[in-house]
Amino acid sequence: MTKLPPFNEEIANLAEEAKAWPFAEARNLIDRLNSQSRNSEELVTFETGYGPSGLPHIGTFGEVVRTSMVRHAFEVLTGKKTRLVCFSDDMDGLRKVPDNVPNQEELSHFLEKPLTQVPDPFGTHSSFGAHNNARLKAFLDSFGFEYEFLSATELYQSGKFDTALLDVLNNYEKIINIILPTLGADRQATYSPFLPICPNSGKVLQVPVTAHDKQAGTISYLDPVTGDQMTTPVTGGKCKLQWKADWAMRWHALGVDYEMSGKDLIDSVTLSSKIVRALGSTPPTSFSYELFLDQNGEKISKSKGNGLSVEEWLTYGSPESLSLFMYAQPKRAKRLFFDIIPKTVDEYYTHLGKIAECDDASLLENPTWHIHSGKPVVTTLPVSFSLLLNLAGVCSAEDNAVIWSYVGKYAPGVSAQTHPQLDRLISYAVRFYQDRVRPEKSYRLASAVEKIHLNQLKDVLSALPETASAEDIQNQVYAVGKQAEYENLREWFSCLYQILLGQTQGPRMGSFFKLYGLQSSLSLIEDALNDTLGQTEAK
Repeated sequence: MTKLPPFNEEIANLAEEAKAWPFAEARNLIDRLNSQSRNSEELVTFETGYGPSGLPHIGTFGEVVRTSMVRHAFEVLTGKKTRLVCFSDDMDGLRKVPDNVPNQEELSHFLEKPLTQVPDPFGTHSSFGAHNNARLKAFLDSFGFEYEFLSATELYQSGKFDTALLDVLNNYEKIINIILPTLGADRQATYSPFLPICPNSGKVLQVPVTAHDKQAGTISYLDPVTGDQMTTPVTGGKCKLQWKADWAMRWHALGVDYEMSGKDLIDSVTLSSKIVRALGSTPPTSFSYELFLDQNGEKISKSKGNGLSVEEWLTYGSPESLSLFMYAQPKRAKRLFFDIIPKTVDEYYTHLGKIAECDDASLLENPTWHIHSGKPVVTTLPVSFSLLLNLAGVCSAEDNAVIWSYVGKYAPGVSAQTHPQLDRLISYAVRFYQDRVRPEKSYRLASAVEKIHLNQLKDVLSALPETASAEDIQNQVYAVGKQAEYENLREWFSCLYQILLGQTQGPRMGSFFKLYGLQSSLSLIEDALNDTLGQTEAK
């Protein structure tokens, strides 16, 4: 994302009334800040948190995208300076070995140790935590986010959290009384907000605290192996906090003003907000978004590795389309699987194409304004991504040149040099076809009745000049289906998709026939009539 624009009072006034959700969130944050007495020059802090127990997934990326959009909206409204903190809980103990990493047996020997003390199963970094942190930062850097990366391990061990940790110790009873009512009887008996780091094993210990000394800044506990009474400072990286107390402490220590989280953490936000108040600070403005689901409707998970990765999306679709997916309806659960990519790519360019006709007020409601930090560039493409994808399927495209040979005829003067974004989309289309469509492609043979209709279609298309428009061709396709007396014309078009394209869904056939060329389209229909369509590809 680009640098945030300078304050513009006219745009700020329009943003006060804008309905786009990032502006609504920014106004909520402004209300919070107005209720506080703070220095107007103080940085406003946005935070995103990441638990690096598994490989970063697309939901993690989505949280940073969305938070950045709110951050930008806030700056547009106020002109205030902000910072975005990306915080990694890399001092957490490894609870289980993720399913989607190598060398699992080796990792099993390091359970309960801080993630920054667990060997990297990929062999590329100093620890598993460092590996996953690097993966996350690579994601963020590739999109040009402006952020400050913070490591829990570094902040605990360097002493930067010491003051806040002592605040937790000094309010020990208050915090205990907040948390205990939310726990079962067994957990109540053993709970402590402090988790000591065992000096012998290096493990993060889930043990009862037998005593705490506010003056000395220490806690005491029984070593789970030896039974010895142990006393350790809560500072200097000798302890870490249970995560809900840790979350509140982090808000307190870093002065976090805004943080969003998944719907599954609503109760945790409520609890951590009570704890941070006990520490004398104000909870950040929060926003609960719905979770992403995989193709089967199950929640995506870092440890399971289901759903899509950022890398997978970017193999078949543009970065801007991924940002659009994150922008759209954050409070609605959405399925995240490969087939959503082409649709989202086309939606992005549809929104972008409307920029030229937007006034300032409607511009603020356009998703691309938020995706590009207020600086979308009008781009029009002569061919949609869905059409390119269907063309790639019919041509069994192995490279961009095959697709360009048709696009060049369809839109004279258009080339990879004049339209580099179109060339990029063609690359995506070829890869998507080769990897995702071709293995599942299956042409259906036409029935005797359907062959009658296809012959009728061939006849009407044969009568059209090569210069016929896509709309003219579409009207003829429609007319043939209507004449064939299909109860629902969708059945006619579904028939064409299955027989001519080898798939269950497809484009406006008029647009496709125009792009493919009338003569090539007639040959396609002829192959279908002869039951030979797809045989070459199948071999």
